Amino acid sequence: MGSILVLKNIQNKDERHKFSIFGIISNLKNRIIDQISKQDMRKLLHSIKVGVALVLVSLLYLLDPLYEQVGENAMWAIMTVVVIFEFYAGATLGKGLNRGLGTILGGALGCSAATFAQKVGGMGKGNAVFIGSLVFIIGAFATYFRLVPSIKKRYDYGAMIFILTFNLVIVSGLRAEKVLELARDRLSTIGMGFAVCIFINLLVFPAWASDELHDSTTHKFQLLADSIEGCLENYFRQDNENMKDNQTSISSSCKAVLHSKAKDETLANFAKWEPWHGKFGLHYPWTKYLQLGELLRELATIVISLKGCIQSPKQPSSSLKQSIEEPSEAVGVTLVWSLRELGESLGKMRRCNQQVVIVPKLKSTRQELSSIVSPTSKFGPIENADELAIASFVFLLTEIVEKVEELAKEIEELGEIAGFHTK
Repeated sequence: MGSILVLKNIQNKDERHKFSIFGIISNLKNRIIDQISKQDMRKLLHSIKVGVALVLVSLLYLLDPLYEQVGENAMWAIMTVVVIFEFYAGATLGKGLNRGLGTILGGALGCSAATFAQKVGGMGKGNAVFIGSLVFIIGAFATYFRLVPSIKKRYDYGAMIFILTFNLVIVSGLRAEKVLELARDRLSTIGMGFAVCIFINLLVFPAWASDELHDSTTHKFQLLADSIEGCLENYFRQDNENMKDNQTSISSSCKAVLHSKAKDETLANFAKWEPWHGKFGLHYPWTKYLQLGELLRELATIVISLKGCIQSPKQPSSSLKQSIEEPSEAVGVTLVWSLRELGESLGKMRRCNQQVVIVPKLKSTRQELSSIVSPTSKFGPIENADELAIASFVFLLTEIVEKVEELAKEIEELGEIAGFHTK
């Protein structure tokens, strides 16, 4: 009896809490969190981080002791935060280092050139001609250097800042006498803005491009495995009520893989700037992820071709389809299992002995497919449209098997380079 009274008291307290102000706020918070997706939460968090960073650098203006130290140069700290604070930590670090290197090199060269011009030409027309010539030569050379593909890929922003800083310093040196002091003050405030960005973006809930590239590549294996499974289901069960939904799902999955090239390259570029964190080392083989992405896109094109073969109005007879249904479904099961196993191996960063388990299965599967349309098979030589349709279907399945074999070898090499752990 006493225990029942205790339970009733607890329930009454829960009810009172539910209708208290704290309970209402807690329930409202849970509802909002449930409605907001993970990506929206990341965007919201990034926006808050940018706001905090802007407040911190604005203190250089707002607080009199700090303003007395930096003066109007505080605007360079604010400008630095606005320009280099990116969503991904690697992008922020890369942009910050590019900006710092470009500022230092451009400022040093601009100060040297301005000082030399003042000593040689004074403040007359000769000085202006000399500075104008330097602006043309350095600007043209740096712009040409900036257009080199390997430089543009990683150091384009740094080259642009170099050109900007050099021109600002050398031209201001034509009218100002304290060029070195001006350059030093600007560089120090830029460094303050860079430090604030790095501290907040790398240490406060960082968004890692490497994690997103890794997860995105892993997810592509699942998308293609589902697409192949859907294609085989539609081919042998065309009376399925969900056939149209399957076709739409297959198209959207393959298109998502095909359109991922630009995103993958951007993420890989950002990931190369990132420091050691989590499961990734300092020199992780991100180029291997790009190679995997290319193979996955090639596989997606073959799956789309297989889907087109299935949707073609020229289909073989039901008896011919039934004759290859059992071996084709066995091939499909092997392909789907292999892709999911490879994706899981990559996702968990473990070695699953592809050369021992997956590759032999795929080779035997390929031989079985070859025997279906060989001259000694029950179909004999291909002579009519029905047999040609079957041969096209089998050929595309064979191409998929070969592409999955290549993926297995690539993941095996990635595991050796990156040091994937064993089961």
